[in-house]
Amino acid sequence: MNAHLTDRGAVVTGWGTALPDRRITNADFEARLDTTDEWITERTGMKVRYHGGTTAGLAIDAGRRAMEMAGLTGTDIDYVLLCTTTPDWHVPASAARVQESLGITGGASDLNAACSGFVYGLVHAHALIGMGLRRILLIGSETLSRITDQEDRNTAILFADGAGAMVIEAVDGPGQLLSFDMGNDGTAIELLYCDIGDHLKMVGKEVFRRAVTVMVESARRSMEQAGVTADDLTLVVPHQANIRIIEAAASRLGLSMESVAVSIHRYGNTSSASIPLALVDAIDEGRVRAGDLVLLVGFGAGMSWASAVLRWPAMDGRTAS
Repeated sequence: MNAHLTDRGAVVTGWGTALPDRRITNADFEARLDTTDEWITERTGMKVRYHGGTTAGLAIDAGRRAMEMAGLTGTDIDYVLLCTTTPDWHVPASAARVQESLGITGGASDLNAACSGFVYGLVHAHALIGMGLRRILLIGSETLSRITDQEDRNTAILFADGAGAMVIEAVDGPGQLLSFDMGNDGTAIELLYCDIGDHLKMVGKEVFRRAVTVMVESARRSMEQAGVTADDLTLVVPHQANIRIIEAAASRLGLSMESVAVSIHRYGNTSSASIPLALVDAIDEGRVRAGDLVLLVGFGAGMSWASAVLRWPAMDGRTAS
């Protein structure tokens, strides 16, 4: 969908990330599971991931850093939107703890769209700002190690913990979001799911096949609606699930891997946190400048998918009155 539905847009003005202390390498899995560093690297692209902490705790750390970068305090934020598949409680929303800890007085809620969650959240944040809010703290935070069977070599090596946050602020005019696409196919629920109190279950080969298809189709819809092509993009930030999925999707879209943000070797699969973690790394590496076109694209359990095209904003004179 074309994103210019109102005269009030939004831009990113601050970002931050957080990781647990416990660093898990492929060698750690080699020591106790029937696997090798070579096999894990070749099949997934993963080298390191982090385990530990709580979803709210990681979200608080990442959110505080994003607010500090934007020069804001809790009283400046109207809403906390926490994207997660691993809340700390059934009730209340983990966002309530984030709100309380950061001194935010506005609304707070969780959003679960699995690994597409951060892009879903980005679209929701822009919609809320279009309806009148001024500043939203958007966070993707996960503690997937808590719902992963650490004795299952097919899933233990994949899923990890971490958080990424962004402050989204109102501006006069269209803002950064040029277009977006979101969808879900509920017939594919049993390909990747976790019952309450149990561990993640995944049909890996079928998830792989469908993931490439929905990533490519969603990305093409967002690019078409924004009136851009793959050649116009400076950076593509995909969900970091598997390096082979990323490479296959990039090839079908006609993208050079040089334009794709890849952080899977550093963090593993952190679900809704993976896109902000990869994007912040790319920003820190100087790969994004004002005016650049950035495509975000995610897929996950549901099966959900989401993509968005952003024109990266300048960082001065940003907020609407």
